[in-house]
Amino acid sequence: MKKPNFYITTTLPYVNAEPHIGFGLEITAADVIARYMRQSGHNVIFNTGTDEHGQKIYEKALENNQTPQEYTDFWAAKFENLKALLDVDYTHFIRTTDKDHKKAAQEFWRIVNNNGYIYKKMYKVKYCVGCELEKQDSELTDGRCPLHPNKDLELREEENYFFKFSAFQDKLTELYENNPDFVKPEGKFNEIKSFVKGGLKDFSISRLKEKMPWGVEVPTDPDHVMYVWFDALVNYISTLGWPNTEGEYKDFWPGVQIAGKDNLRQQSAMWQAMLLAADLPPSKQILINGFVSIDGQKMSKSLGNVISPQEMVDRYGTDGTRFLLMFLGPIGSDMDTSWEKLDTAFTAHLSNGIGNLCSRVAKMCEKAELSGNKETVEVSETVSDNLEQMNIKEALETIIKAIGEADGYLSKQQPWTKSGDEQKVILNKSVTMIKQIATDLLPFMPKTAQNIVDHFSNDKIVALKPLFPRLSK
Repeated sequence: MKKPNFYITTTLPYVNAEPHIGFGLEITAADVIARYMRQSGHNVIFNTGTDEHGQKIYEKALENNQTPQEYTDFWAAKFENLKALLDVDYTHFIRTTDKDHKKAAQEFWRIVNNNGYIYKKMYKVKYCVGCELEKQDSELTDGRCPLHPNKDLELREEENYFFKFSAFQDKLTELYENNPDFVKPEGKFNEIKSFVKGGLKDFSISRLKEKMPWGVEVPTDPDHVMYVWFDALVNYISTLGWPNTEGEYKDFWPGVQIAGKDNLRQQSAMWQAMLLAADLPPSKQILINGFVSIDGQKMSKSLGNVISPQEMVDRYGTDGTRFLLMFLGPIGSDMDTSWEKLDTAFTAHLSNGIGNLCSRVAKMCEKAELSGNKETVEVSETVSDNLEQMNIKEALETIIKAIGEADGYLSKQQPWTKSGDEQKVILNKSVTMIKQIATDLLPFMPKTAQNIVDHFSNDKIVALKPLFPRLSK
């Protein structure tokens, strides 16, 4: 029986800084799910890309004496480089400056406008440039945005177009009630339900072009450009070829979206209301990550505590980095780490864990002249169940437990004290356990896991070079 198509997308990171560990975790988590779904027989589209419009980009480009397009071209390339750096096998990479995306965003505007959900008015608002969002007093701490406390809020008064967000309180509530797993984890779902229940306010979706020219032109008014969120959110369907409702859009939408907790409102409420306003199906599911802090502190260049994916790969290798990012615990609460904590996890679970297990068994198999196990192994039921439910950390914990059980089996049976058929029985079972572990690890560490499967399937199993050499101090 053919399995249904599956679509997963990250958010589009804003291209005004180097990729950091938080987005490295997000794109790797999406890749783990995408790889598992392919491994399970689904046809998969995996989308990522870059968000390139808005005031922050415009101001940064001017500071650097560049055009906004030159600026975004430079930074977008750094995010595209994550494909090779983290071995993420995405199928689609969309930039919001792409010609087809701009056309899709304008068509989306036309439909929502024709449906009566866009209007123009004068307004005065407190605005955080860091978030590219309006802020209510209840969202501020000591009069400042808690996410960008070093940036002064701007007081804006101008004529803008607004989206009738307030018209969708009941429809969003119904969406949440009919889809009890619509947002994961549960705590974040409760948070967005409470936000919607508290009442929705219409929000601005345009900027005057004379003040902020870097954006998608409003199709009904050339004096305005679209507010960055309204334009960027459309990427999730424009990447599938929408407004062409055939092809990939028809075959793959709705999809699963993964995002950081600072995107909870935009992804699970604003975007869903926009889709409803355009008479389009809402997303299938929203997966929310917590923030990654370093030794209990928010990452900051001034504190010198920023950890980048590149630095992690330099120290742990690509698959080691992927493992450690998933070990932090995506799709859940906030995560705290440090180089010391990462080193400890690498040594315990990779060098002394799966790496040492494979080396010990391979060496004993070589001495015993043991033939490999050529049987094809399926993903274990517990790991499969967890990944079907997007429970990545739980799946990885199951695999780590299996590594411990394989080590325990060796310690109990002591094949190094045995010989002949008695030894071979123990080693054959150990090989079977290793191949199961490696098969379960394929979405997490694709190259290393496949090497393990292949090595223990050979006609003759020989000694294995260390998969995860010990770290230098």
